[in-house]
Order: sequence, then structure tokens, then C-alpha cells
Amino acid sequence: MKKRLIEIIIVLFIFSFHSCTKKEEIKQVDVLVIGGTTGGISAGIQSARLGISTLIVEETPWLGGMITAAGVSATDGNHNLHSGIWNEFRQHLRDYYGGAEALFTGWVSNTQFEPHVGDSIFKRMAAAEKNLQIIYGYYPVSIQKSGNLVIGATFENDKKEKLIVNAKIVIDATDLGDGLKMAGIAYRLGMDAKAETGEAIALEKANDIVQDLTWVAILKDYGEGADKTIPQPEGYDPKDFEGCCDLTVDGSAINCEKMLDYGRLPHDKFMINWPKKGNDIYLNIVESDRNIRNEELKKAKNKTRCFVYYIQQVLGFKRYGPADDEFPSGDGLALVPYHREGRRLKGIVTLNYNHIEKPYEQPDPLYRTGISVGDYPVDHHHKCNPAAPDLYFLPVPSFNIPLGALIPESTDGLIVADKAISVTNLANGSTRLQPCVLLTGQAAGVLAALSVKNKAQPRNVPVRLVQETLLDTGAYIMPLFDVNPQDSCFKAVQRVTATGIIRTEGEAYQWANRTWFYPDSVISIAEFTEGLHAFDKKFPIINNPLSLTTKKFAEILSPFIENLDNAKFQSSSPMQRKELAVLLDGYLKPFEKEITHQGNYKE
Repeated sequence: MKKRLIEIIIVLFIFSFHSCTKKEEIKQVDVLVIGGTTGGISAGIQSARLGISTLIVEETPWLGGMITAAGVSATDGNHNLHSGIWNEFRQHLRDYYGGAEALFTGWVSNTQFEPHVGDSIFKRMAAAEKNLQIIYGYYPVSIQKSGNLVIGATFENDKKEKLIVNAKIVIDATDLGDGLKMAGIAYRLGMDAKAETGEAIALEKANDIVQDLTWVAILKDYGEGADKTIPQPEGYDPKDFEGCCDLTVDGSAINCEKMLDYGRLPHDKFMINWPKKGNDIYLNIVESDRNIRNEELKKAKNKTRCFVYYIQQVLGFKRYGPADDEFPSGDGLALVPYHREGRRLKGIVTLNYNHIEKPYEQPDPLYRTGISVGDYPVDHHHKCNPAAPDLYFLPVPSFNIPLGALIPESTDGLIVADKAISVTNLANGSTRLQPCVLLTGQAAGVLAALSVKNKAQPRNVPVRLVQETLLDTGAYIMPLFDVNPQDSCFKAVQRVTATGIIRTEGEAYQWANRTWFYPDSVISIAEFTEGLHAFDKKFPIINNPLSLTTKKFAEILSPFIENLDNAKFQSSSPMQRKELAVLLDGYLKPFEKEITHQGNYKE
């Protein structure tokens, strides 16, 4: 009997040992991306494309974050900025649906699609990369550090099984910047004070208010005579939604059908992400733990169900019911909430509203270090919180995001993607939009891959090397409206405008702001030499208002450039700006001059 008891104990011990070891898996990769979000998936794909072993760990079964799993599949901005992975993803959508016009189904966006289609495209793009692995079903619980260096992360799933990943570079692509807190990295949260940011329109006193969030639903038109009314949700009060259709768009009043057409998707579906008396809700849960967050977010789900019920019962759209062919959630609601704002890194540099509004007038010319582009106005959702100021759509030109906004002030081994980059609260209203975040993620992937390849920390990777690599992928570093990647002068214009030798002109224009290069226009000798002098003080300023010619160009540069043959440049006709950019890029090679993250040239 005693022998039998010992045998049982041994068997139980062995079983227990195997059970424990099965619950913990350890992986080693070059680049770890925490979150297959909008920025996370583009970071992972780009890192892998540069030959680096990359792992994305994503909690949900979907890729794409806010534009797929969160259901916000009506993209805001960048319609005329055909940049990088954003342009690639959009082309896949156009191919799937049958052209660009097939995506212009609602009036909020030029690119609207079914969330599950976006997820399938991202999965197809990811599957094509042999260096990319994706693990689903795990969420981060801690960040591993060695002194000041991030060296990996630990994840868990709902079964409490652990996944430990050791990596040379970690990318925090979480929705709310959770990796920052876990790693003890400094960040901002809420609205900034103008004394700190220097933004004249910022608040006098900082607070912890974040933007309203939304739990999106996708409805489908089931046809004439169908009644898809859901059960009345708990706490439903129709007064909460009265006035949802009381709105003017471009000076014209809209009706309720027009309100729903805001987010009309292909195949007679509707994205329910409506800010005015709709399903936005204020929940400041960023600093809450996972369990409290999930409990609070039930309120967001319920508000959306109440709004759907109101649409069906009061507005009379009973034929519109939760789509049965979208999310695997089974209730027509998105897999995750749409967080517009979370933690914001304190980075090497911080992009503020002033940098966006007037890039050439700032003491730190961050535009020279751009790595992703956007063109959407400053968009803040605060209708659900009476304590929040009423921020309207502040006018801005199109803009770029500086590389230093992805890198912590002092911590090594970590790069930030998605919405948690180093920007002010005001700037976040523009930088958080989907195409811009996709491109920021792509830049994070480039930076991570170059860090591994060069055995250097992200802060030590040259800015120009990152920018040049992005240009090679077809991405923009300057937000130019009138020069695109199909133009033969594209790279030259991007490089030269990123130096400031030739300046651009920004324009706040409706919902899609613009920055003009004017490639076919001319430039004065004075303007040209002022740009040269700002680039390098050895070039003198010549106060001559006449237009620059190729002959004058050679005369100005030949004393400083050995291989410039004046005999080839005898034309007295004014030069076009695009011609000038190509010549400057070829002879001056401005990207060979090193630059700091603050946008200043190294002497």
C-alpha cells in the first residue's frame, strides 16, 4: 500500500511537471512587436521585409487594430498621399472591390470597406513574409529589462499560459501604450498645459482627460420587410440619442438616412461610429488594470446596443441589424473598442501643434526628420464629457511625424508605434488617424530592422538612413500633394524638401489638407541661396529677386562642388523647381550630411 502511494505521488509529480512546462513557452527573435494593431501589423511586415526575424503577438484573432478589429473601416485622410504600406493596403482593397470608386460608399471617407476584408488582406500580406511569425491569443503582462535596456516581454492567454519572448528590439504597438507603463518609461496622459508645450491654443492647466472612445457596431441591410430589431438593452433611454440626426454637413441639413450613410460600407453595411448623440462614450480607463478596463468597457458596448436599438425602433430602420458575417464576436459588435487616445511617450522629441501648423518657424525644424505623413485636421471627440473643452477642427496643412517621436528619452531597446508616439494632446488629434498610424508603424519597422542590422540602439541609427530606406519602399517622408511616387523626380524632391533648401507651402484645405511643392514653378535666386545658407553656412545669401537659371545655379555652386562643369549649364531660362531638386540631389547630395533628431545639421 505504501509502495502504491509512492508510485501515485511520483506520477502526479511528473504530470504536474509536464503541465507546468507546457504552460510556459520561450521564444527568441530579433524584433518583437507587441500588438497586431494598425501600427503593429505594418511595423511587423516592414521589419520582416528587411530580412529581420520578427514576431507579432496579438490578443485578438484579427490583424489591423482600429481599422479591422475595432471596426473603424472608414479611413480618415491621406487620400492624396500615396505612401508606403498605406497605399499598398488601399490598392489591395481596390483590387478586391473593383476600383477606387467602389470604396467611396459613404460620405465620411474615400476609402470604406468591410472590416473582415481588411483583416484578410493584412493576413495575406503577413503570410507572404517568411521572416514574420504571428501568435494570437496572448496579451502583454510585463516588460523585461536589463538595467536601462528593454530585452523582451512576457505574455499570457486566457488559460494563464505564459509566452516569454526575448528580443533585440521591442516595438510597443499597443492601443494605449501599455508597454510604456510596464517598462517604466515616461509618458504623458491627458491634455497638456500651454506652458509646457508652447501651444497658444493649449489649456492653461493640464488635466487627465482623454478623448471619448467608441465600441463600433457593423449593421447590415437585410432587405425590405426584414425585422432585425435586437432586444431592448438594459438602461435604454431614447432621450440619450435625440438629436443624433440634427446636424449640417457642408452647410446642408442632413436627415437620419444621411446620418447612417456617413459610414456606409460596401455590400449594404453600415459602420456605427457616430459622435453626435450617438455611441461615443467617455471612459477614462487608460490607467486601470485589465479586469477593471474590461468591466468598464461593458458600458461602451451597452451604449452602442442602445443606439442600434434607437436606430431600429425610433428612426425606423428595423431592416438594419447586426451583420452576421463580420466579427466572430457573434453580436455585430467589434472585437475591441476604438480608443482615440491613450498614453503618449516622452520621446527624444515631441511633435506639437506649432510644428504641424508652421513647420519652418520653429526653433527645432522637426520636419527635416519626417518618417510618416498625414493630412487630417486636429480631430478631438469630447462631446460626452462636460468637463472637457470644446475643441473644434483646428486647421492645419498636411504634416510629417519626426523620427525622434518613436524613441524614448533615455530607455533603449524599445520603439513606439501606433498612437502612443511622442506628440502633444493637440497633435494627437491628427497623428492618430488610420493611414498616418499605418505609416508610422512602417517607419517603426524600418528603425527596428536597421537597429538590428547595424547592432545599434534606435537612437543611434542615422535619421537619413531611416528616411532613405523608407523612400526605397515608396513611402513619403514629406507630405507633398503635387509630387507622387510615379513621378521620376519623387525621391529627389522628397530629399531636397526634407533639407529645407527648397521650401514648400502648406494649406489648410477642407478635410484633406495639403502641402505644395509646385514642381513646374520657378524659384528666385534670393530664395534659393537662403535655403542653401540654412543648409550650410558656407553658401552666401544673394539678395537677387530674379528667377534662378541653370547658368546661375552652376555659378553659385561650382566654387563648392568639384565635379560641377559650368560648361554644361549655359541656359538663361528660368529653372523649374523639380529640375532644381534633381540637380541639387545629384550634385550636392544633401542626405550625406548628418542631422540630429531635433532637425539640426551636425557640423
